[in-house]
Amino acid sequence: MSAGETGSSQVKSAVRTVELLEFFAGRPGMHSLADVQTAVGYPKSSLYMLLRTLVDLDWVETDATGTRYGIGVRALLVGTSYIDGDEVVAAARPTLDRIADDTGETIHLARLDGTNVVYLATRQSEHYLRPFTRVGRRLPAHSTSLGKALLATHPDDRVRELLPEKLEPLTEHTLTDREELIEELAVIRERGYAIDREENTLGLRCFGIAIPYRSPARDAISCSVPVARLTQGHEQLIKEALFDARDRLSLATRHL
Repeated sequence: MSAGETGSSQVKSAVRTVELLEFFAGRPGMHSLADVQTAVGYPKSSLYMLLRTLVDLDWVETDATGTRYGIGVRALLVGTSYIDGDEVVAAARPTLDRIADDTGETIHLARLDGTNVVYLATRQSEHYLRPFTRVGRRLPAHSTSLGKALLATHPDDRVRELLPEKLEPLTEHTLTDREELIEELAVIRERGYAIDREENTLGLRCFGIAIPYRSPARDAISCSVPVARLTQGHEQLIKEALFDARDRLSLATRHL
């Protein structure tokens, strides 16, 4: 085997390893070898050897029968390391604490990753609220106030490149037409914040605002509140708190 062939083989193995870990990360629970093969399309013998290697290294784990596979503890360690080492998350912590205290509602910090947002930090509401987000969770950008606030910092042509014409509905309120979403992004640019009107979770309204330490922005913060508890006065308080948080985070992240 030539050096070039060896290098090509190593890259292929690395790509397959990453794709396999992403498969498990996006599908919680345990999966049979047949199910994994159907999803990733690798030859069965190669897939089995790769899985066994990852099991030995604790990146993948098996059930008691040894025939079903799921994400391993090593993946958690890497994810935690990413959060712990991120300068924006560190800079945002005091501001997230402040806005959570000011509003009494659930606060999120998230990052745009392709067509999704990934949650980096959360402050839970002082009221009872069924957990619906967690650090590391990915949600479609078009259905969240965080994602829409971030998409609004991109030109319309770039949004068209990122998103398909028809968007996946998460609830009956989700915008599913890309051009309608683009029209809303123009409104978001005008007023400075985005609204999720039960588009991701029924009964929940969210307000999001981008952090402009980069252009286009890649991070945003949001405040989530049950519709049943959202009064006009409380909504105004949330908006003012978000603008104040944006200004604080702009200062805290200006060196990044």
